Order: sequence, then structure tokens, then C-alpha cells
Amino acid sequence: MTVANGRGRLLYGCMGLGGSWDGTSYGASEIDQAAAVIEAAQGIGIEVFDHADIYRSGKSEAVFGEVLARSQGLRDKIQLQTKCGIRLGERGLETHYDLSRDAILERVHESLKRLQTDYVDVLLLHRPDPLMDPREVADAVGQLMAEGKVRQLGVSNMSGAQIAFLQDRLEVPIVANQLEMSLLRRGWLESTVLVNHAESLEYSFPHGTLEHCMAKGIELQAYGSLAQGRYTGAPSAEHSPAESATADMLEKLAGEKSTTPESVLLGWLMKHPARISPVVGTTNAARIAACADAASVAAGMTRAEWYGLWVAARGNNIP
Repeated sequence: MTVANGRGRLLYGCMGLGGSWDGTSYGASEIDQAAAVIEAAQGIGIEVFDHADIYRSGKSEAVFGEVLARSQGLRDKIQLQTKCGIRLGERGLETHYDLSRDAILERVHESLKRLQTDYVDVLLLHRPDPLMDPREVADAVGQLMAEGKVRQLGVSNMSGAQIAFLQDRLEVPIVANQLEMSLLRRGWLESTVLVNHAESLEYSFPHGTLEHCMAKGIELQAYGSLAQGRYTGAPSAEHSPAESATADMLEKLAGEKSTTPESVLLGWLMKHPARISPVVGTTNAARIAACADAASVAAGMTRAEWYGLWVAARGNNIP
């Protein structure tokens, strides 16, 4: 897998596939939904499909695997990534993290079985595990790569310092970091301008993370990039004044650019020089299609338009 070179690209996030989060089995309708979503995503040029072992209790991977099994040649046309490290409902705990060597190996093998594939293009470590020993991670990843089951390694929800700490023990580069990033969730952006400013206390995003990823050529994958529709279709009664103003601005810009608010929203992220690759997670085929122009919007967006959207989303001017 080759990550984006100097620019962002769209990925599809598969968390919405597979039916319920409980132990209920999936059926033909869930497989058909997955097939339709994959087709819609491919229709706008998406090649990378993002999974995690915990999504829908494993059923997101399983229904995707069913589609791969019945669609000859599909695996060769796409790239798959999955995550491990979060454990749900085990050992008397609602949630805990486990990036031990044995856990990584176990979970990757289970994911490959559900996905009905021999390898994933990228394995992401889902969340930092305070008990993680980087040497165990390196051992597990080295074994998986030697066996051809994992081709590249990434992380998710990690700071620049955590990435550097882990990278020091690895023999392969960390190629991606997946974070929540959007016009709504802006800690990643606000942290860059609020140094030595009282307003910085409102944001907990670890300063320097973007800069570290940019310096090391690490792709930033933005989950929640469409902000759960709050600017592009969520009921207006739920909007704050800033959200309403931002939605209006997106609509106006979309009209001026003959595109959709979704493409403008994602284009705003992709305009940033940090190689931000938005993860699109909607299962609505029409809404997936509405994201098609994101890269071209990013290329044509002016500095004034970019800053205008940021200020609108803040609800007040920048310092």
C-alpha cells in the first residue's frame, strides 16, 4: 500500500456495516448493504476501506468478507486496513486495551478470517495501551509482516510523542495516524494557534502531533470528518448558532463551486498541508456520492474561504 503523497485522499470507514453491535447474527440484507456501500465508495474513487476488529462485534469485517468472497477480483482493486487493541466486554471489564504480542497476533488472525483475505494492507493500533511494551509490538508486527499478513503499520488516537516512542523500537515506519478531525472537532487545528493563549485550556489535543506527522511523512486519517451531519443535514433544532452559520456558509460555497456541502466540508480538511485523508463513514449511497468533489474543492479553495469556514465554526475570531 502506498499512502497519500503530499495530499489527502478519501477512505471509507466500515463501522456502520454489519447490523447491530450485539451478538445478533447478520444476514443477507447486511451483506447486500455492504456490497452497495462498497460499490458507491468505488464509484467516487475510494480504494481504501477502514475496519476494526470491534466494529459491530466483528460483523463489519464479516459482511465485508462475504462481499469479497462473492466478488471475483474485488480484493485486488482495493486496499484494506483494520485495527486491533481495544477489548470489549472481556474479563469483567466493559473496555480495556491490549497491545501485547499475543493479543495482536490473535486479533489479526481473527480479522483475516472474517475478512476472508490473506493480508491487510495496513494494521492500525487502535488506542494507546498504558501497559504496552514496544518490543512486544515490534515482535508481533515483525512476525505478521514476515508471514505476509500485514504490509504496513499505522496507529490511531496517538500523540506525536507516543508515535515517536513506539517508532524507536520498530524496524518499519509508522505510515498513518487516525484521529478525530473535522470542522466541528478542531482541537488538532486550534492547538496550532493558541499557544500562550488562555483559550488553549479549552482544547486537550496534544500540541505538536500534527507537526510530528508532517515532519515524518505520516498520513493523517480523519475519522468523524463529516461531523455526523451537523453541517450537512442534521436537524436544525440541534444546531448551535455557530453550527447554523457554518452550515449556511457551506451551502453558499457549494453553490458557488457547483458542488455539495459535503465536498466543501471535506475539501476544507484536505486543503490543510498535513496530508489529511478524510474517512467517510455514512452508509447512505447518495451521501457517499456527495463527497466526490472533495479533492477538487480542496485544490480550488482560497485562503479566505478556508479561514472563513474556520472562523464561522469557532463562533468567534481567531486570536
